[in-house]
Order: sequence, then structure tokens, then C-alpha cells
Amino acid sequence: KRKEKKSQVLKHTILSRNIAGVCRDGGKCLRYMCNTANIVLDVLQQRPGWVEAKENEEWDLNWCDLAWMKDNLDFLYMEEHVRINHFQNQYELCRKNLMVKNLKRHRKTLEKEFSRVEASKCDFFPCTFVLPSEYHLFLEEFKRTLGSTWIMKPVRKSQGKGIFLFRKLKDIMEFKKEHMTRTDEEKDTVQVENFVAQCYIENPYLINGRKFDLRVYVLVTSFVPLKAWLYREGFARFSNTPYSLSTIDDKYMHLTNVSIQKTAPDYDPESVRKWTIQQLRRYLTAKHGRESVRRLFEEIDNIFVFSLQSVQKVIINDKQSFELYGYDILLDRDLKPWLLEVNSSPSYMASCREDYQMKFRLLEDTLNVVDMERRLTGKEKRVGGFDLMWNGGPVNRDDLIPATCGTPSFPANTHLGCVNDRETQLHQLLKPVTTKRVPKQKAKSYL
Repeated sequence: KRKEKKSQVLKHTILSRNIAGVCRDGGKCLRYMCNTANIVLDVLQQRPGWVEAKENEEWDLNWCDLAWMKDNLDFLYMEEHVRINHFQNQYELCRKNLMVKNLKRHRKTLEKEFSRVEASKCDFFPCTFVLPSEYHLFLEEFKRTLGSTWIMKPVRKSQGKGIFLFRKLKDIMEFKKEHMTRTDEEKDTVQVENFVAQCYIENPYLINGRKFDLRVYVLVTSFVPLKAWLYREGFARFSNTPYSLSTIDDKYMHLTNVSIQKTAPDYDPESVRKWTIQQLRRYLTAKHGRESVRRLFEEIDNIFVFSLQSVQKVIINDKQSFELYGYDILLDRDLKPWLLEVNSSPSYMASCREDYQMKFRLLEDTLNVVDMERRLTGKEKRVGGFDLMWNGGPVNRDDLIPATCGTPSFPANTHLGCVNDRETQLHQLLKPVTTKRVPKQKAKSYL
């Protein structure tokens, strides 16, 4: 079966050597393969000059899920023009235990090669231990900080599955016995499930008494050299229940994942559970002033750069690969940002019409940056809603326009939470090619 599968994939790859197919009107077109039924497929279906590849037919772009890549990538030989939406070992940044391991190593490298001050810029993730391998180290820290709240997260799960909070060792002893130990008979056959135990951020920034986190999007088109783009839009996800440390068992209070929140008994899909990053930035500026918010967003920029640099030497830099990462960031009461996790497959389902339209713009601009139509020069600092923040080094802004985000002194080419006048910019950049507007009406349910 493995040989048969390999021959099928190789056959597919040989067919994919033609860069373009023929559209119905007789012109050249690009062929895509997509195994996800969400906004990604909507964007691809409505993109001018693109057609869906049939099974075992040649493709130029493959937007696949991680399961498909794991099953097929070893058999693929991709021509230079082909693009796929994942790096081969993206898990180095997106698996919780490996992310922490790489960040800790990078922090030590910075301290050794530069200074403690430079290394301190990596202090944006909570105190974290990988269990069961670091259980004794965790135990020492737990005893040193008695009374603190900890959060346990399974390494390989997402959407808030398997997460719980605890304050006492007895709360995890039975859990440890069930999930982190094996009998002698199981040692050769059963793999121990890994978890991370993190010191819980007990003083999150609250709005209307509720906890929230940020989802921000970063597109990486190369790791060597590192080339990263930051999207101007994103959102803040609010919990369903007002925050309190008096109880740690209420997941609707402490976890902000949409997949968790929508299971709340009193969940109302019509109520506001999300703010745009633009709304949040305006709110914070009105409450804390421009300078404080400028420093906050500068620290958030540091999170993107240092986290990507931490895996730069271990990621397999396939020239055909790109990755759209979803960063989850929490703000504490002192306006310090904390990195919670990085997602290589952020959700492209929509919770409301505005969410659909934002993700449609995001994905359309991702394809604009990847530029399979070959319309860009390669020197662009902005493409639609994406701003080039790192290109083998920091990228500075060409101009300072106070009206966009109210921070004229900020030199980096990042505009998170600023005006996203993408249609005007794309019209000028891709002229005479016109960009399609996001559909105003969509006959579908928003999950």
C-alpha cells in the first residue's frame, strides 16, 4: 500500500511540473489544490485566473492541512514554481513544548553573545516546564511559589482541549499517574503524552471585567534569510464570564478560545465577543496615552521577531513553503504582552460576518504576497494589509503618517491596529490589475 501511495504521489508530482493550465477562455491559469472547506476555499474559488485541480491533476499551489502534509510530503518532489502553505517542521514553533525549548535556547544565546539586557527581550513567555521530563524542576518552582496558580496544557492538542488550572499538587497527582506514567509492559508500545505546566498570568488586563487575548497574523515567506510580514488586522477574543481568581474551574472565565466560549450555556452568538485590533488600540490609547500604547505594540513586535529567530536555524527552509501563523498574545494589567502560543493552522472559519470579511481579506492578501502571478518586484514593503517587518534585518518605515495610527515616532514598518486601506494600496501596487472586493452577502452559516 505504501508503494502504491508513493507511486500515486510521484505521478501527481510529475504532472505538477507545468506552471499553468488552460482556463475556459483559453488563457493561462494557475491550478490550486485545497482540502479545507472554509474561507480559504472561498478565496481561491473567487481569485481571477485560478482553477481547482482535479484529483491526481497538476497543481501550482497546495493549501493543505497538517495531516495531508504529514502523509504526503516525504513523497513529494516539488518544482521551483510550486508553493505549499507549510514549512516541513513547522512544529518547532507551533508545538508548545518545542516553542518553549527553542525560546529558552535563543535567550541563552543572546545572553552569551550580547548581554543580559538583550536576552531579557525574550522574557515574554510565562515560566514553563515540560512534563513529565521536567517534573522535578517544576516541583522545585511550585514549592518556591506556593499559592500561585498554574495552567496545564497538552502539547499536541488545540482549541482549548485538555487544559485545566490548578493550585495544589494533589490536583495533578492522579492526572500525572494517568497521563504521564507507563507500566513495564507499556514502555515499548505506549508513548507518554507530553504537557506543559505554565505559571498562570493572574493579573490579566480586563475590559468590562472580562479577560481577553489577541489573535495576530504573521506571514513568513522565508526563514533563510528571515522574511516576515505582519498583518494590520486581527482581533481580541473575550471570555464569556467576568474574571475572578476565586474560582479556577470555570473554563468560560479563564479560556478565551471561541471553540470553548461557544459551548457556554448562556452563549449568545449575536453578542459582542470580539473586538478588532483597531478598536482595542483606540481604547488603550484613550485610556493610557499614545506613548504607553506605542511601547506596548513595540514589545508585541519583539515577540514576533524573537520567536521566529528562535527557530530560524532549525526550520527546514524549503523555498516552496510559506506559513501564515496565528499568534495568541495576552496582556497583563501593566500592559506587558505575553506569548501564549503560535498556531500553524489558525481557524479560517468565521464566527460572524465581520470575522468572515476580515479573514477573507487576510487570505487574499496572503496570496498577493506569495505572488504566484508574478506581479511584484520583490522590493515591496507593503502588499495590501501586510507590512514587511523583517527582511534579513529590521525594516523601517519610509514615511510617518500620524493619521494612520497616531504614533508618528514609531520607526519600524509595522502598523498593527492601524488603518487598513488595502484596496487603495493594491490598486496602486498591482495596477492595472484590480482586486476583488470581499463579498457582502454570503449564503452560509457562520460557525
